[in-house]
Amino acid sequence: MSDHPDALVIGGGPAGLMAAQVIAAAGHSVVLAETKPTLARKFLMAGKSGLNLTKAESPETFRAHYRESWIRPYIDAFGPQAVQDFAQGLGIEVFTGSTGRVFPRVMKASPLLRAWIARLGAQGVDIRTRMHWQGWSADGTVFDTPQGRITLHPKTTVLAMGGASWSRLGSTGAWAPILAQAGVDVAPFKPANMGFRVTWSDHMAPHFGKPLKNIALSAAGTRLRGECVISANGLEGGGIYELSATLREGAALTFDLMPDISHQLLCQRLSATRGKNSLSNHLRRVTRLEPVKLALLNEWARPLPQDPAALASRLKALPARLDGPRSLDEAISTAGGITASSLTPDLELRACAGVFAAGEMLDWEAPTGGYLLTACLATGHHAGMAVVRALG
Repeated sequence: MSDHPDALVIGGGPAGLMAAQVIAAAGHSVVLAETKPTLARKFLMAGKSGLNLTKAESPETFRAHYRESWIRPYIDAFGPQAVQDFAQGLGIEVFTGSTGRVFPRVMKASPLLRAWIARLGAQGVDIRTRMHWQGWSADGTVFDTPQGRITLHPKTTVLAMGGASWSRLGSTGAWAPILAQAGVDVAPFKPANMGFRVTWSDHMAPHFGKPLKNIALSAAGTRLRGECVISANGLEGGGIYELSATLREGAALTFDLMPDISHQLLCQRLSATRGKNSLSNHLRRVTRLEPVKLALLNEWARPLPQDPAALASRLKALPARLDGPRSLDEAISTAGGITASSLTPDLELRACAGVFAAGEMLDWEAPTGGYLLTACLATGHHAGMAVVRALG
C-alpha cells in the first residue's frame, strides 16, 4: 500500500471500477478511494430487481438516446457489445430480453460486483473505503477518514464520484463546489429519470401502486409505447422516465389509453346504441378498459364529453396534469455536472492537469434501459485508457 500511486481513482461505482481495472491491467499501481464502507451501492440497488446492463440495438439507435452529442463517441468506442463482453469476461452469463434489454442470467448485480472486485484484487488495486474527498492542498489530494485526515500523492487522478441523486448511497454532489473553486465549469444539477408529482383526488387512492400497461405516451413530438405506475405521489416508471427530460422542461404530456385502436374505430364503437346504460357503463362495455385506466380518464377528463368523437379524442390523447418533477435526491440519475467545455477529448479537466473525470459527474443525460450504465462504463474505460497513455 502506497500513498504515491501511479493513479488515484476516487469513486467506487461502475465508472471508477472500470477506470481502475483498465489502469491496473496496464501494470500501473492504483488506489481506489470510496466514501462509503462498501463499493458500488447505487449499482447494487439498481440491480435488486434485475440488473439492466445495456441494450442490444444498432449503434445509431443506441447513441440517439443520449441528448448531448459530445458523449456519443465514447459510447461508440465502448458500447453494448463491449459491455456484454465485459460481463461475460467476469464469468457472468447474459441474455437479451424481448425488448432488447440485456441482463445477467442471475438477474442480480451482486455476483457481477463480487467477481469484479476479485479481479481488481488480483490486479493489485488498493481499495480503501470511508475515504471522504476534501479536494487538493499544496501537498496533494486530501481525504477525511475515520483515522483522521490523510494526503495522497498520485501521479494521475480519475474522478468518478457520481451525480447528486440517492445521496444515502454515496452520490451527494459535494464535489461540485470543490471543482468550481478550482476553475472547472459545473452545470447545475437537475433531476433525470424521475417521477412527477400529481395531486390526486380521493377516488384515485384504490389505484395507488397499480401499473398503466399497453399505453402510449406523447410529449414534445415524441410518442412511445411504455408503462408507468400510479403512486400516492404521482407518476413514475419507464415510460415517464424516457420523457422526463422534456417534461422537466415544461412539455405537456398526453396518454393514449387505447393505442392499438384508431380514433375512427373507437369513435364507431362509442357511437353504438347506448340504451339505458349510463355513459360510464357504456364506456366500460364498449372499450373494456381496465379500472385503473377508467379512473385516470375520470380524473383528468371529467365531465366526460357526450359526443363520441370528442370522447374518443380524450381516450386517444388524455392530457395529464403534472405538478412538477420529484426532488433531485429521489431521481434515478441527474443531469448537469462537469461541462464538455471543461474537458479535453481524453476527459481530462482543462483546469487541472492530470485529473480525469468519468460517469455521472459529467454533464450528459440518457433514459434508463441500459443507457445509463453503458455510458458510465464507457467513460470510465476511456478515462482509464487516457491515464495509461499519460503514464506512458
